[in-house]
Amino acid sequence: VEVEESGGGFVQPGGSLRLSCAASGSIFSINAMGWFRQAPGKQRELVAVITSGGSTNYTDSVKGRFTISRDNAKNTVYLQMDSLKPEDTAVYHCKADVATVLGGTVIIYDYWGQGTQVTVSS
Repeated sequence: VEVEESGGGFVQPGGSLRLSCAASGSIFSINAMGWFRQAPGKQRELVAVITSGGSTNYTDSVKGRFTISRDNAKNTVYLQMDSLKPEDTAVYHCKADVATVLGGTVIIYDYWGQGTQVTVSS
């Protein structure tokens, strides 16, 4: 299973970016998918998460500005980021809780992408 992010870049404060994350490989199903970020010198933090049923949760600092969504048919999760602030600058990582079948047994494992850089600066 591979998880790959795209869509990062450089944007001025107040601007928008849309991140995408696609999971591929031997996938039986995907439970929760989420976005995390890590700024220099800081711990990785949860930004937003979405369940297979579409329930969402956001960290307080992004509520009202970021929107997480997913396309289950494409095993893809998106993060629409609006009204970006310099403090949103970080490497954004995608995580997928993937169920695979090995020898008749369902195994659930967390897969992470390599990350995509988001820089917000004037």
